[in-house]
Amino acid sequence: MVMKMHNPPHPGEILRGLYLEPVALTIKDAAEGLGVSRKALSELVNGHTDISRDMAIRLAKAFPKTNIRLWLDLQVQYDTWRAEQRADTIEVKPFRTSAPA
Repeated sequence: MVMKMHNPPHPGEILRGLYLEPVALTIKDAAEGLGVSRKALSELVNGHTDISRDMAIRLAKAFPKTNIRLWLDLQVQYDTWRAEQRADTIEVKPFRTSAPA
């Protein structure tokens, strides 16, 4: 059974709180090490952009105890939770199908 996370943090918040701040790594220095712009990393850690596949690769290489799947799963959990919050506002007409559920 998979437990759903209640209001998961944005992956950028996890990056900042668990990986950058504990080692006093600045956005500027982390961006340089990751090979991205300071603006791009700042937008990520402040929750304004998502973790891309490319960024997941960079983060997994920069933080060896992590992997690409971890970073992408964090993004999927966050996106799924946000989608579930607005699912009731989306109206559709269900289709009949013989496909298994």
